[in-house]
Amino acid sequence: MNTYSLMFAGVGGQGSLLIAEITSLAAVSAGYDTKQTEVHGVSQRGGSVETHVRFDQVAKVHSPIITPGEAFAVIGLEKLEALRFAHYVDPKNGTIFINDHELIPASVADAEKIYPHETVEYLKSMGLRVIVLPASKMARDLGDGRMANVVLLGALSTILPIPQDLWEKTIKLRIPAKYLEGNLKAYQAGKEMMS
Repeated sequence: MNTYSLMFAGVGGQGSLLIAEITSLAAVSAGYDTKQTEVHGVSQRGGSVETHVRFDQVAKVHSPIITPGEAFAVIGLEKLEALRFAHYVDPKNGTIFINDHELIPASVADAEKIYPHETVEYLKSMGLRVIVLPASKMARDLGDGRMANVVLLGALSTILPIPQDLWEKTIKLRIPAKYLEGNLKAYQAGKEMMS
């Protein structure tokens, strides 16, 4: 594969933009032509946020926008968002990473009843490669549930052609010093879940 297309999907406040940015910066550091774009929606109110990242070492990437069915990976920071953007994954060669976490929309009547709790089973039944990680629980166990995004980033890093030292260097450049140690642990935990 030459062009790697990645879709990051979450809700406002989960940090999908941050891990997409770290991925883009690491890809640039590794010598890839890289493009990134995001759609914020109503992110400040817990709305859906999607970020497209595309990079290639051989050819020029002309657009950051991913065509449905062509993503190498979809990273869902929450089950509903993974389901919402699952159609972007390449059904033969792609992977969907899902944080085993549910954010029930408080503004939706009977949200608990209509929430797609069976998301993982449904996506697997479609023959898709699905990797489910308890990222939120792991992040809480490390001391801060907000680091679930970086747990997923660690898992994602294991299937991308970017050297590990560049991932860690980029995290150190991008994460503020007071949060760095915990985020490096979260990143490592995600990597270890894939071994």
